[in-house]
Amino acid sequence: MKYMEEFEVSDASKKTKTVYISTIISIALVLLMLGLLGLVLVHAKNLSNYVKENIVLNIIVDEGAKEADVLAFQKELNTNPAVKQTQYVNKELAARNLTQDLGEDFVNFLGYNPLTSTFDVYLKAEYANNKSIDALKASISKNPVVKEVVYQSSLIDMVNKNINTIGLIIFAFAVLLLIISIALINNTIRLAIYSQRFLIKSMQLVGATKNFIRRPFLLYAALHGLIAAFIAIIILLATLIYARKEVPEIIILNNYQEFGFVFIGLLIVGIFITGISTWFAVSRYLRLKSYHLYR
Repeated sequence: MKYMEEFEVSDASKKTKTVYISTIISIALVLLMLGLLGLVLVHAKNLSNYVKENIVLNIIVDEGAKEADVLAFQKELNTNPAVKQTQYVNKELAARNLTQDLGEDFVNFLGYNPLTSTFDVYLKAEYANNKSIDALKASISKNPVVKEVVYQSSLIDMVNKNINTIGLIIFAFAVLLLIISIALINNTIRLAIYSQRFLIKSMQLVGATKNFIRRPFLLYAALHGLIAAFIAIIILLATLIYARKEVPEIIILNNYQEFGFVFIGLLIVGIFITGISTWFAVSRYLRLKSYHLYR
């Protein structure tokens, strides 16, 4: 009889451990999905800024302008709050670049250099819209060094429109995935607590208070959420390290601070959702009558 009881206790313990392990793995996979989406959301603004800040505003320099005036104008441009950086391309450098692209010396063929000196102006992301650029153009055009300001307004409109559309799609997808993730974790926790329903009711029948019964389940839930979050973070780190190795030029792989925010967020979400789900699941079985446990 003694050995039979020990066997039953050992068998129940194994089943409980199996349930806990499967629960942790399930939660970890859900948190992994949330983590991947979190990285996309956190870096969405950086990606949109990167695109906007690579829009080029071309300023054609007047041929009669003196070099000193041109350099003074560049310094003035660099102090403008809308300008991120400028690149001065004089006509000789422009000719060399075009010669390399064409593969032949067009200057010798024509007998003169038809190109003009230009400035390539890169704007800050918040100023990369037609309204701000029009205001900047009006200000720049007053300088006698400037012959013409050229930019593609249709391209800028298209970039801003597409970025806004993509942002809304990502946000909607994030909300949907968050709802699905909460539902999956909640169902996983409920199944795990279901296997403990007789233990919960037995503790209640012998006089244990509801808070006393809930406490160990909530502690285990927090521990499981923490372990699952760490598993998800390790997988995410391995994925990021691999991506950085294969595609080192991806700019989002260089912001470790934002990675930290996502990882901390996973820890909080993992503990919070498992805790809340466990609370409701245990409370449900505390409210049930004993004969309902067999249904």
